[in-house]
Amino acid sequence: MKIENTKAQMRKGVLEFCILSVLKDDDAYVAEILDTLKDAKLLVVEGTIYPLLTRLKNAGLLNYRWEESTSGPPRKYYGLTETGKLFLKELNTTWSELHNAVTIVTSQKNTKK
Repeated sequence: MKIENTKAQMRKGVLEFCILSVLKDDDAYVAEILDTLKDAKLLVVEGTIYPLLTRLKNAGLLNYRWEESTSGPPRKYYGLTETGKLFLKELNTTWSELHNAVTIVTSQKNTKK
């Protein structure tokens, strides 16, 4: 088993949560979302993020708007819908519970023999 595959699956599993979290306060366009994820060391490429954004939009969690840009073509800004905000709230609770559970399990000494 290759460690890189496992690490990629772990990142993939939290990517939707991270994208929704990036958009929790302000709308953003793809380059801004990617920069935020890259700054956090979540390496994501455009070919991965576009289908994910489309899936989140089709699920009713995101909406988008076009905005003119002074430095090129119009930009598509994504933002959370009301449903997306509620979904993110649930994910935050689930993440907290999961983080606590994983911390307990990985920090326990094995006392069973």
